Amino acid sequence: MERNKMLEYIENVLNNMPADWLNLTTHRLDIYNEELAKVQFLDQFEALAKEHNAHAVALHNLPTAYDYIRLGHPLSCVLEWAIGNMNNLDSEKVISFQSKTTPILSILRTNLLSNKNTLIAFTGELPSSLDAEVLRTVYGYTFTLQQVEKASDVKDFDGSVILVSEQKEIAAVDLNPNIDFYINLHGNLGSILLVNGEQNTTYISDIQHVRRRETVAMTPANCLTALQSLVKQPFSDIKKSNAAENKAAVLDVIREVSGTNTTPLVASSGLSIQYAIMMGLVDHALENHKGKAIKIVVPPNCYGGTNDQARRVAACSDAIEIVDLPVDGDNDMVQSIDIVLDKLAKEDAIPFIIAEIPTNPRVEVPELDKLRDVLSAKRETASGSEAIDPVFILDQTFCPNVHFLGDEDILSSVRTISFASGSKFPSGGKCTAGYCIANKKAEALIEKIELHLHLCDNEATDLQYEILAKQMPSMKDRIHKAYVNTYEFVQFISEILPEAKINFVSDELADEGFTPSVFSLDLPTKGNTAEEREAYKREMNHKLINLMITEIPNESKYCVSYGQLQGCYWTIPATSTQGTTKEDDKDYIARVSLSPDLDLEQHKRVFKQFVDSM
Repeated sequence: MERNKMLEYIENVLNNMPADWLNLTTHRLDIYNEELAKVQFLDQFEALAKEHNAHAVALHNLPTAYDYIRLGHPLSCVLEWAIGNMNNLDSEKVISFQSKTTPILSILRTNLLSNKNTLIAFTGELPSSLDAEVLRTVYGYTFTLQQVEKASDVKDFDGSVILVSEQKEIAAVDLNPNIDFYINLHGNLGSILLVNGEQNTTYISDIQHVRRRETVAMTPANCLTALQSLVKQPFSDIKKSNAAENKAAVLDVIREVSGTNTTPLVASSGLSIQYAIMMGLVDHALENHKGKAIKIVVPPNCYGGTNDQARRVAACSDAIEIVDLPVDGDNDMVQSIDIVLDKLAKEDAIPFIIAEIPTNPRVEVPELDKLRDVLSAKRETASGSEAIDPVFILDQTFCPNVHFLGDEDILSSVRTISFASGSKFPSGGKCTAGYCIANKKAEALIEKIELHLHLCDNEATDLQYEILAKQMPSMKDRIHKAYVNTYEFVQFISEILPEAKINFVSDELADEGFTPSVFSLDLPTKGNTAEEREAYKREMNHKLINLMITEIPNESKYCVSYGQLQGCYWTIPATSTQGTTKEDDKDYIARVSLSPDLDLEQHKRVFKQFVDSM
């Protein structure tokens, strides 16, 4: 598209775009085809652009872009499309990041695994958080640094060439064939990575996967500012927040809700904070336990992002290995941890355990006294010396209000770091920022985690802090109201479909403070063989979900969301959250999460309609 026409079209789009593009972590969940999530939005947007159609209704009817803000969203897609047009590049070769350093790390990771050289050329200064020594010693990346005056100074190199430069404006780039990747830094807005040359298209999926698992795309607010600057519009009136005051308020609420007085860290997403935890612990282990194997113990059927990220960390180092931890269904978390820790103690290995409480999707809570005893037990190596005690990395996304970490709480004797996804209850779905906090036993580890959070430039943005400061004070009240709705819905389903198996917390666990607003549903099935019964159950899962989201489109959504402000969310973990999980470990059941604000009676009526049709 001719540049002036493109800019005119974008200006019209910005004037008419849906408010959800800016204000929600997901857009049009009722129009979501997971297999096409990376391309469907932009394909239809380009069709509108050719017709110069920027009507509000047409934009509103565009489908979901990507799967969450982590990987991309409508405004990041539009920004990347515009920059691609300006540079005669396919839009997939333009990838925006909130982070200034992670795009560099994404290329270094691919080249590490393919044993390829990398030259990082830069004009001016590299981002101050980019610690070359840590990248070499902890991440295992190899590269050469070279300062240059301008892009044309970059010469031919045997390997990949990255050019990093600060740019005052978003503009066309004079592409140099000697440069494989341009990383343009745009102040507080983040960075834009351009993939140059057909020979580098194979990097695109790897770079996008880093953005999905270890950081986030440029946030909607910053993409909007970037697009407004591109078309010379005045910047949107996003109030300038008191960043320091908001951050202090958020850290105080995290301390209060977790029951401990250590220093929290807040990142651009739940997976951003989890990656900082992973790399911080690896760094600490390499420094304090030289030569010993690092074992990341993770449930094979847990949330796909957690599972995949842990395996990605292990793939980059011969010193790190994944150990499966069966926790759901017929497996007991405490017993599994006991067996695994005994084995790793004999090997004199360093154990890091990641687990969700309650588990996902079966919503199970282990016997906490026994869990504490197993985690804090003294063990010996094969030679009789004292084994290294584990670090327990606790995903509290389902129940962020439960106290595990305080001096009198159940895990006070175990080195424990708790984290939560901020797109769930902390923000009610308004931003992706996630956080972590350690108990006093693990407090010494936070310094390393913070180092890697800053190295990856993944701290929460000022706007994310502002959103959390507004949303988190009401979090405990929202958790309670959502649980009450969920409890009532579960009781209703039990009465009208008693043959169904419902996975939900018991009343006794609720009395102990475990009040999740999520449950999973094993629908009754039929058939002569196990295969027939499984196939029928899967068919009924889809029939139920399709009925709910069709009959109640304003409230029932097909998404993995949890802890949102409104509505009801349905998913099948095996095809969504467990997307990277091994097939044998996937759970083909329906998972349902309810909010504090929804028309519960209507959901009951439609569910009854489903039961009557069975």
